[in-house]
Amino acid sequence: MSDAERPSELAGAPALLDGIDALFQRALAHTRAEVEAAGGAAALDHCQVQGYEFAMIRAELHAARSIIDYARSCMTSASGASHGAELEECLAGAFVAEMLLKLRGRFEKIRHMTGLTARDLAQAFENAGVNGLVQHYAAPAFLEQTAALVLRDGHHGRSLLDEDKQIIAASFARIAEDIVQPLAERIHREDLTIPDAILDALVEMGCFALSIPESYGGTAPEDGHDNLAMCVVTEELSRASLAAAGSPLTRPEILSRALMAGGDEAQMQRWLPGIAAGKPLVAIAVTEPDCGSDVAAVRLRATRTEGGWLLNGAKTWCTFAGKAGLLLVLARTDPDPAAGHRGLSLFLVEKPPTADKAFDYHSPQGGSLSGKAIPTVGYRGMHSYTLFFDNLFVPAENLVGGPQAEGRGFYQTMAGFAGGRLQTAARACGLMRAAFEQALGYARDRRVFGQALADYQLTRAKLVSMAANLRACQEMTYNVARLMDQGRGQMEASLVKLYACRAAESISREALQIHGGMGYSEETPVSRYFVDARVLSIFEGAEETLALKVVARELIMNGG
Repeated sequence: MSDAERPSELAGAPALLDGIDALFQRALAHTRAEVEAAGGAAALDHCQVQGYEFAMIRAELHAARSIIDYARSCMTSASGASHGAELEECLAGAFVAEMLLKLRGRFEKIRHMTGLTARDLAQAFENAGVNGLVQHYAAPAFLEQTAALVLRDGHHGRSLLDEDKQIIAASFARIAEDIVQPLAERIHREDLTIPDAILDALVEMGCFALSIPESYGGTAPEDGHDNLAMCVVTEELSRASLAAAGSPLTRPEILSRALMAGGDEAQMQRWLPGIAAGKPLVAIAVTEPDCGSDVAAVRLRATRTEGGWLLNGAKTWCTFAGKAGLLLVLARTDPDPAAGHRGLSLFLVEKPPTADKAFDYHSPQGGSLSGKAIPTVGYRGMHSYTLFFDNLFVPAENLVGGPQAEGRGFYQTMAGFAGGRLQTAARACGLMRAAFEQALGYARDRRVFGQALADYQLTRAKLVSMAANLRACQEMTYNVARLMDQGRGQMEASLVKLYACRAAESISREALQIHGGMGYSEETPVSRYFVDARVLSIFEGAEETLALKVVARELIMNGG
């Protein structure tokens, strides 16, 4: 496709998205008025259907703008021009066309609830600009041409990242390929605990130090975080194995941020250097059997005793609790149920590490902690445990932030999880890259009815959609990382987790489908990608909770 033939419809896409955003704001305003009339925030649960769609619409609009901005940058920068700018523009166009069609369906679903009419939707989605863009970029002929570029050039990645991030990516790609990939399938099939060969490599590369300032033994800037480096590292490692390489970074990320947000200087000096060195490994104990993502409903009790606290109750889905030597535990220090989230505090709980799937630890200071791994369909290697605390003694100095921070645990936990959402999006990007690359290679090699699978029109359309969604998720993730490095981007972190985790499910599904029967066999990695992807929309904030309690609430109540 020559420069003269290159489509120009994408130039008008931002204005089209602005028009749809204006329609979105009208729907939000209508719902906001209804909620206020019904009593305010307490009435939000009566509009969950439209609230969920609001969250997804906002995420999809954000993804579309991210890939448009990236394509524009590729066209105008020297590095972008040398890294497949034509392909990036075509992928951006295909993605925006796909989003316009998807957004139309979302608005149609809620228009009767939000005061919109069929005419309103027609004006936003059936104008000449939208029709021209969709007709061009969703046309089978265009998708076939774009697929030819994908098949010829592969999938260009990070062409506009700074050189230092490119070097980081290349370094961790080697670790992923040389150390993680040879072990990943066996870890999954035999449900093994992550071997020391991988953990030692992660420690040696400084993976656990990425969120910790240099003054505490880490590699993060003293005045903030290098979220972009964290995302690049996480993506490369997750490409080799979500559970065995990409996810071990999440727990020190959450604990370190929570400790830096609410801990005192003595606690940071005591714990952060060891965490940065991977000694101890850490786990997060927040979720409980009866409260799931409802953190404010935590019931595990912390009762004062001489010299400290006694913990009693249960936690579940505590990932890596066996190998961890340090747990960040959210507990209720105010027994009054009316205290809600204001009655919660964070504790640092030490225990001996073990690779066993069940353990029973009796503390010399009193009480016990037992754990048992939960069998899962995927995400194997980390192992998530159900934990039982029986009068487990925790010293007073292990209350995060000290006595003055009692009751601040909810806020400290949220500070930790903000980075976790972004990192989960990066994990999703790594997994979908692996799935896409497997699908691309198989489609090239597999012959069906006398020709390569990649020569069929439908296969080519699938490959373009997969490549476009992958690129949008990557650029959205990198953009949010840059925002968070500037102290912003909390809402955007939720949006990118919502979109990227769903995209990982879709791409891994299509990758498996392209493999046909071989994809359903554990002989091929795509079967692992498929089951691993399913967990992404559940952990670090279940999709529905994140959409309704974080994104939709902010959009409806505050116009965020």
